[in-house]
Amino acid sequence: MNEPDALAAKSALGSVEEGGVLWRPTPEALERTNLTGYMNWLEEKRGLVFQDYAELWQWSVRELEAFWESIWQYFGVVERKPYRRVLAERKMPGAKWFEGALLNYAEHALRRRDRRPALVYRGEDGASTELSSLELFERVERARAGLRRLGVGKSDRVAALLPNGPEAVIAALATASLGAIWSSCPPEFGVRSVLDRFSQIEPKVVLAVDGYRYGGKTFDRTSAVSEIVDALPGVKKTVLLSFLGASGLGDRSVMSFDELLSEREPMEFEPVPFDHPLWVLYSSGTTGLPKPIVHGHGGILLEHYKALSLHCDLGPDDRFFWFTTTGWMMWNFLISGLLVGSTVVLYDGSPAYPDLNALWRLAEHERITYFGTSAPFLLACKKAGIQPARDFHFEKLKAVGVTGAPLPPDGFDWVYSNVSGDILLGSLSGGTDLCTAFVLPCPLEEVRRGEIQCRGLGAKVEAFNEAGKSVVGEVGELVLTEPMPSMPVFLWGDADGSRYHESYFDMYDGVWRHGDWIRITERGSCIIYGRSDSTLNRGGVRMGTSEFYRLVEQLPEVSDSLVIDTSRLGTEDGKLWLFIVVAHGKELDDSLRNSICDLLRRELSPRHVPDEIHAVSEIPRTLN
Repeated sequence: MNEPDALAAKSALGSVEEGGVLWRPTPEALERTNLTGYMNWLEEKRGLVFQDYAELWQWSVRELEAFWESIWQYFGVVERKPYRRVLAERKMPGAKWFEGALLNYAEHALRRRDRRPALVYRGEDGASTELSSLELFERVERARAGLRRLGVGKSDRVAALLPNGPEAVIAALATASLGAIWSSCPPEFGVRSVLDRFSQIEPKVVLAVDGYRYGGKTFDRTSAVSEIVDALPGVKKTVLLSFLGASGLGDRSVMSFDELLSEREPMEFEPVPFDHPLWVLYSSGTTGLPKPIVHGHGGILLEHYKALSLHCDLGPDDRFFWFTTTGWMMWNFLISGLLVGSTVVLYDGSPAYPDLNALWRLAEHERITYFGTSAPFLLACKKAGIQPARDFHFEKLKAVGVTGAPLPPDGFDWVYSNVSGDILLGSLSGGTDLCTAFVLPCPLEEVRRGEIQCRGLGAKVEAFNEAGKSVVGEVGELVLTEPMPSMPVFLWGDADGSRYHESYFDMYDGVWRHGDWIRITERGSCIIYGRSDSTLNRGGVRMGTSEFYRLVEQLPEVSDSLVIDTSRLGTEDGKLWLFIVVAHGKELDDSLRNSICDLLRRELSPRHVPDEIHAVSEIPRTLN
């Protein structure tokens, strides 16, 4: 979009009210969408005719078995053994999907094998790599052989402290091909934060990087990696990816990433049951360690096919980008772009280095068609006054995806005025818990100011009022009243399922309570108003308050603490406030502030550093 077009769009937006139409697809564009193709297939193969998306959605949540079986068949899931039935018990928790089926996620992610690029990597330091789908397949084949030499087999855990680069994707797919279980954190996570996660799953192999670059600075992580490996007694081998040129980690059993890929053997995909663990993600609660959420091969496969193809309209001609790290579920969502044959674009580094145009330069240079980011990033661009449409050309860009926090109406305005007036701005919301979004874009629908276009197919999203009744046009608790295949298989270490039940089903019997406020409009669009529980959400990373308290209250100067996120709908960027009760005889001075910030940055992550720290005489408490 050129500058005059952007200015014209900006002028037109001046009269658009909240909920007003900002974009609508042309009749020609409607016919080209994957969703239209799926609806045509339903008519041809099943005799099902739907007049609009609303009718299709109603069918998908009413006839769960028929809908999810259609997704299986439409996308041609490769089954090594057929399923006996689609859904054994239609209940939550406890729904059993596609019992009897044997399959493998990695087999589908590597199904495309040609010379077109499958992965494109760019680092903020100028580093770059491109791998065709054939090259990616070969490297996964080699990584699989390497993991086998290290003794990794079905159900073993492989943990990674890696940046968002090709090595992480290769290792994750190799792990999945073996039926082993993947888990990852970004290298900036502090030792405590990593161990709080990996110690729960007891990995056999750890892949790590010796350092990383962010915001123009280089960070050495060799000592942190050594400390992490030492604290994980089950680790048989550490695979080190050298960024700084480190040759090893002292006397520890270490091999290089190149050594891992040094031998090749024919690729095989371990056939596993539908609900066999694929990866472990972490969602922090308000008490205890982060919840280790286990997702299954089949559930992720079907959900990501549906979300990426039908809702995000991605396919083989697309170049799919999302700004993320390996510690956010959007990384898992991003690499699933391989399922639909898209070229996945990876970026490692700061989105604001050397300035806030870094990712927009990337979009132009890599001819990105789907640009995914977070609401805080778009609002930071707005505040900085940058105008990407003036400075860059986005001829291929067809959609901007946004998640991580609610995007207020003026954020919509900024995108249509300063990025492009002719794209689908797809706001979406969901969570680590299901590794997907359940309110999503819809290429058949209009984009309205401040609204998410629709509830996802197969996702019975409702808003419950204080009486536990479903309401429309009112703000209520976001709930799921029907099961979805990508719901957690279980929480790691939760043998009796009590923690799983407590996390999602303690408020409403048989109904998933997600912990967000939502309003569903009469049109079927949605508005998210932020968290309804005390879990914080910073830039798409959910943080438990307990993570803060365990560290801050270890300091002798702090006797009590309370952390609050002020983000809410309508604010450009909320703040993370930390309130502390200082110990007797101490005071909150710059030295203590710096100590707290340094501790949180080092042990957890830079995102955990509060914007403001205030001293109070007492922390308010409930009777609990």
